[in-house]
Amino acid sequence: MPHPTALSEGSSLEEHVMFKKWLRTIARHIKYATTKAFFGTKMAKRSSLHSHGMKMLSLVEKLEDLKLGLDNDTYIDVILQSLPPSYDPFIINYNMNELEKSINELINMLVQYEEDDN
Repeated sequence: MPHPTALSEGSSLEEHVMFKKWLRTIARHIKYATTKAFFGTKMAKRSSLHSHGMKMLSLVEKLEDLKLGLDNDTYIDVILQSLPPSYDPFIINYNMNELEKSINELINMLVQYEEDDN
């Protein structure tokens, strides 16, 4: 959809409608791109958990800004699913102990796990 002309006091009703439609299209694209990035992100080989965690936290904050309505458990699940198999022992322990942590606490725990594992 092409960018509409700027609105002014003299803009027609049709121009206002087109502008609102354009804004909805842009908002929908932003929502799509952000959810795709969040749900599709996987920790890259040889990257640090800290940098991966910060990336995921940034995406969570964007999703929160978009008011997607995801709960903390969903964010945690997706973050855990983004980790490579080497983190499976951590994930099993986390789930078996029914830990309820904030995203920041989870990332700190993962960073500590990574440091202890090296």
